[in-house]
Amino acid sequence: MTDAFNDIPAFVAAVEANGFAAAARRLNLSRSAVGKAIARLESRLGVRLFHRTTRHQTLTEDGMAYFEHCLRAMEELGAGKARLEAGRQAVGGRLRVSMPVLFGRLCVAPVLTRLAALHPDLELELQFSDRVVDLIEDGIDLSIRMGTLGPGVGLMTRRIAREQMVICGAPSVAAAGTVKAVEDLSAYPAIVYSRNGRAQTWLFPAEQGAPLEHVPRSRLKFDDLEAMADAAAAGHGLAWLPLWLVRDRIRAGGLVRLLDAQPTLGFDIHLLWPQLPYTPPRVRAALDALIAEVPVFVSE
Repeated sequence: MTDAFNDIPAFVAAVEANGFAAAARRLNLSRSAVGKAIARLESRLGVRLFHRTTRHQTLTEDGMAYFEHCLRAMEELGAGKARLEAGRQAVGGRLRVSMPVLFGRLCVAPVLTRLAALHPDLELELQFSDRVVDLIEDGIDLSIRMGTLGPGVGLMTRRIAREQMVICGAPSVAAAGTVKAVEDLSAYPAIVYSRNGRAQTWLFPAEQGAPLEHVPRSRLKFDDLEAMADAAAAGHGLAWLPLWLVRDRIRAGGLVRLLDAQPTLGFDIHLLWPQLPYTPPRVRAALDALIAEVPVFVSE
């Protein structure tokens, strides 16, 4: 069986080089040695791999099928070797990460800068943008995305958390004590997130079917979450905001949570990275750190 595996590289080289002589030059062997290796392989398999003439060798149907299997096997072996070698490498090199602006600044950058402090050979290049980037085309090692993912060919994905959304307002609003159910929200002005002319509705889980949507009554529509939090704290209305953004304001008393007993629907947080035969150590270290630490930012 070992001899059979030893003959496979000669077979693959003969196919890729389009001939025994060219394969021999590639492998630094004689043409006769390549021919004998393929003959031994055919004998063990009990099939003809090549149609031979005095000047050409062309694959048989069996040869083509076997070649495809050999390629996959050699790629897996190469990937296994590369992964073992990668496991012995220190975390280093340039790591390019794309992330949403505000979430990235508050919840992702602190994790990755701590990682860089642990690995002096790691170079960080953090890109803060709310647009959806093309990881392959833009040469991005890792991306953090919020919400529903679209199709991504050649990408690996991992859902790491679900952000918790809260209804909040200034203490003067909460002191009124009249917001006890979702229906009560309609009596209050709201600060709404809006982008490209589309205002975001507030979502609540339903016992069955689609989520319950609340359409806020609002004159204030922003496309910046932090500005919304400022306006809510100033008493201009209620806002539906992620807990990771307003947690410190709530603890300090600048904002008050409403409808604590009524959960709201949040958005999934995903990691995306290019699909490779093995994950580089710098990417693996970043994945492990974000998987461990990001959920702390987005939950209670």
